[in-house]
Amino acid sequence: MTNNVSRLQSAMRERNIPAILVSDITNVQWLTGFTGSSGYVLLTQTDGAFVTDSRYSIQAQVEVSDLETRWYTSATSLEDFLTEIATGLKIEALRFEDSISYAVASRWQREMSKFQWEPADDVLKSLRMIKTPDEVARIKRACELADECLKHVSRLLQPGVSEFDIDLDIEFFFRRNGAVASFSPIVASGPNSAKPHAHATDRKLESGDFVTLDLGAKLDGYCSDITRTFVIGTASDRHREIYDQVLLALETSTAAIKPGLTAKSIDGVAREVLDRKGLAQYFGHGLGHGLGRAVHDPGSLSMRSADTIAVGQVWTVEPGVYIDGFGGVRIEDDVLVTENGVEVLTAFPKGLTVMS
Repeated sequence: MTNNVSRLQSAMRERNIPAILVSDITNVQWLTGFTGSSGYVLLTQTDGAFVTDSRYSIQAQVEVSDLETRWYTSATSLEDFLTEIATGLKIEALRFEDSISYAVASRWQREMSKFQWEPADDVLKSLRMIKTPDEVARIKRACELADECLKHVSRLLQPGVSEFDIDLDIEFFFRRNGAVASFSPIVASGPNSAKPHAHATDRKLESGDFVTLDLGAKLDGYCSDITRTFVIGTASDRHREIYDQVLLALETSTAAIKPGLTAKSIDGVAREVLDRKGLAQYFGHGLGHGLGRAVHDPGSLSMRSADTIAVGQVWTVEPGVYIDGFGGVRIEDDVLVTENGVEVLTAFPKGLTVMS
């Protein structure tokens, strides 16, 4: 993997950040390749150390190659151990991530009071939003596996099959193929499909249902996220009207993504398309989010976003319409921003599919 430690140190020099303590485990994993659940990175502009507890001492030595690995036992507090290492690195001032809680920030400032503490602002967010070629390759493989999963489970979309059955088959498919689900899959049928983040239930699919499948793989540390909506039995004119307009919103907003544009404006494109049929009122969430090491990576395509589209970003694009008592449609692709627009990374067909 491209050395993300060097990328961060270069950004630290540009922003005059003397040292940083990275504690968010997703950021730690992004920096180091570590796959455990407990780790910290202490970094100066030219040096640094990876810190974990003794449970991961062997694993860290195998997985972390760009930094010295240090670990502590229960006889030593984390704060004392970090103070010892930071002192050895001749650190006087430390930046912390804005993701840590007020309680943690207060404890660090109290128990590691010899250092001057300041927030690190968005330095890690801005780096993680631009994917390296290696990261893009991993995301593409995760997208390919998600496409295969949809192809595999779509055979279950018939009357009498429960949402639970489909949900379990998604999880099993990813496990059987060396991955895990990047989030708890959404399997929502009939009236449940009007809930954007519905949980699978024992409800059995019925003729006339919309069925939304939202799933993703986490493979080799990187995520995919795809949504397709199907109709069971027979599609009514209303089914087709809603579905076709959501699909048009997806295709139009995807085509609008260009480097230099605001993320907010892309969200607006989708809403304008939905509004032509009076459907924008049923679209309550943002158009998309960043995708990478986490399924919700930094960045958002939404009405309130301050982000700007740039080459190397990977986004989900997922317009939806949710009508209480009738059902909902969401169609989602993952896209890579290029110099000329986007490359769509998810390939499962997007046209309305009626499962009989």
